[in-house]
Amino acid sequence: MTLEVAGLSPAEEAVYRVLVTEGRVPADYVMRRTALSRPAVELTLAVLTSQGLASRTDKLPFLYWATPPDVALTPRLKRHAEALELARNEVAGLLEAYQDTLRRQDTSQLIELVTGTESLRQHLRHIQSASRSEMLWFCKPQYVAMPAGSNDAEFEALSRGVNYRVLYEKAYFDDEGAVDNVARAVRAGEIARAVPHLPLRLAIADRSIAVCPLVPGGSHGSPGPPTAALIRDGSLVSALTALFERYWEDAIPLSVDGSGNAGDIYTAPQSLSVLDRKLLSLLVAGLGDKAIATQTGLSRRTVQRYVQRMMQLAGATTRMQLAWQAARRGWL
Repeated sequence: MTLEVAGLSPAEEAVYRVLVTEGRVPADYVMRRTALSRPAVELTLAVLTSQGLASRTDKLPFLYWATPPDVALTPRLKRHAEALELARNEVAGLLEAYQDTLRRQDTSQLIELVTGTESLRQHLRHIQSASRSEMLWFCKPQYVAMPAGSNDAEFEALSRGVNYRVLYEKAYFDDEGAVDNVARAVRAGEIARAVPHLPLRLAIADRSIAVCPLVPGGSHGSPGPPTAALIRDGSLVSALTALFERYWEDAIPLSVDGSGNAGDIYTAPQSLSVLDRKLLSLLVAGLGDKAIATQTGLSRRTVQRYVQRMMQLAGATTRMQLAWQAARRGWL
């Protein structure tokens, strides 16, 4: 018997199978084929008829026949599948609530220690594979678990629409092949910025789980295997996310030029002229467009055009950001 999933009892399935294989038959015939008592057969036939699984003649002796299985059973199976999916989602919700409660009651569930290069690498790959919307990274030089260019999980996640924002420490670009690898990631959709120094290595998935190495270890770290903290939810993840956003705000955007290469992000572009630098110095000094125009002998419209071009070069969206980036990059 296999039709219980469609809502049929063993007796109903047995009677229905007889009707399917024998065509129009009376109740006595069904009784002989199923070994059920006459009252049981008559009750089962009445149930099948009322549920649209069978039909009967209007005159005695009554003859019964089956409704085609695709008509009778497919809608039932569909309803069951939908109910099963709802139940599965409910179980997933209950599991998440259970884990949240467990973490609140047992703080040891909030932080898990991960030891060893391969284990750390697997966890980093897993959180990226499971990410749904966003990955945040602090990347420092001299890898611990993932050599530059080996993070294939990023490209798979980018193809799924996951947003990657990555902050690189300036010294990171001194590693062999680092610039080319970053340029490849930026071309794939990564949003990259750079800062002179980062306080730690960090990866945050969907603002709910973070991986933060505690003991460097590995190829370039201290002797012994690396040890990292896997942090789930809670205020600590929120604090690490806020730390990322603070560094991100002050970081220098990294772009890829027309040749597909990452340019020098800490030097002034060759197109920055003496006049550009003078305009920048006046802008940083707090002068408005009219005063700058007077000082330089340019029209206000020309000043605005120059400023807009430099904002594009710096990746700035406001004049305040332009002044900040110019100071950070040594353009003044």
